Amino acid sequence: MTTGDRLRSGQVAAAAGVNQQTLRYYERRGLLNEPDRTPGGHRLYPAEAVTLLRVIKTAQRLGFTLDEVAELLEAGTHRHGHPDTGLRERARTKLTEVEARITDLHLIADTLRRALAAGCDDLIACAAEEDCPLPFTDPTAG
Repeated sequence: MTTGDRLRSGQVAAAAGVNQQTLRYYERRGLLNEPDRTPGGHRLYPAEAVTLLRVIKTAQRLGFTLDEVAELLEAGTHRHGHPDTGLRERARTKLTEVEARITDLHLIADTLRRALAAGCDDLIACAAEEDCPLPFTDPTAG
């Protein structure tokens, strides 16, 4: 049931692909404005809340934390209409972080492949082998 251009929480959640607990959590975090209420206490969200939720979820999939999403949303509301609302610089920073993680993951994958190829079955036994491919460090070094 809709009331004017307002949607109940279940409708908003379904349209945005989230659950109702997520709506409440985002409200508590300040990502989503507290909605109006019916006389019976049901939450009524503006239709734009669906778009906002989709934006939040997309930003999360791109690796932004909820704190970062909040900053992006705030930058967008304060500088609306400007060509750079903060997303470009934050996207550059996030891309650098993601690329660093990818590099780390490639190193991890390569090390695991070498461990598999070497037949490592036991961490303790492998650590004792001179040609062990796992990056064990000498606790007395440094």
